[in-house]
Amino acid sequence: WVGEGCIFGPGAELKSSFVFAGSKLAHFNFVGDSIVGSDVNFEAGSVVCNYRNERQDKEIQVRLAGALQRTGHRKFGAVIGDRSRIGANSVVAPGALVRPDSIVAREERFAEALALTQSSCHGAHGFNAR
Repeated sequence: WVGEGCIFGPGAELKSSFVFAGSKLAHFNFVGDSIVGSDVNFEAGSVVCNYRNERQDKEIQVRLAGALQRTGHRKFGAVIGDRSRIGANSVVAPGALVRPDSIVAREERFAEALALTQSSCHGAHGFNAR
């Protein structure tokens, strides 16, 4: 499902996701099995992963209030809050919660459900965090 006024550039791929009004996937992006809020901007080459290839247990988990919650799904991307900015060539891990007004820095690997309001997240949230 895609809301009004969304823009998808060349090479942008959207799979089984909800994208709310005014969001933009610049070009060469992948967003899979995710919920993207309104007015979110994805710079070129950013990816929202939806599968844990590196793990034996493929079920995606989400961290809520400090505890891991099972989704019951092998494919689940992320929840990206309204007005967030996802930098060029960054990777958002499966099960990540990006709070509204967050900035994921360019080339960042974002894997945690943390409030990053109006700041960049340099190097603190690698894929081994969970």
